[in-house]
Amino acid sequence: MPAEKQRMLRFAHDKEAVLDGKTVLLVDDDMRNVFALSSVLEEKGLNIIVARNGLESLEKLKDHQEIALVLMDIMMPKMDGYEAMREIRKDARLKKLPIIALTAKAMMGDRAKCIEAGANDYLAKPVDTDKLLSMLRVWLYS
Repeated sequence: MPAEKQRMLRFAHDKEAVLDGKTVLLVDDDMRNVFALSSVLEEKGLNIIVARNGLESLEKLKDHQEIALVLMDIMMPKMDGYEAMREIRKDARLKKLPIIALTAKAMMGDRAKCIEAGANDYLAKPVDTDKLLSMLRVWLYS
């Protein structure tokens, strides 16, 4: 049986298989959020790399080629999520890297602002973990 067909069958039987072993960069300055999200994601088989602000996220992306997706907080010190996403998108190597923006102050127009800055998707905090996992499955399925 071809490898792609095996992968599709495995995915059909185990929706978490798509997450297993993938590396996610979690960018957030609030360590409570980092702990809560890391715990849920690691339980699903994901590897987590943490950055505490946008500047640090750019360094982590340079150092870790294995990063498959970024969870980007918006409000952070030094460099906010908007600026970090714009910088990430300037790098040709990272143009297609999925970025999910996370924001605590969900206001009208935030989603559009995040997408315009380079995010592929958007979630308001507090993060609904079922919704997040569903989004991760969509963006990491490739």
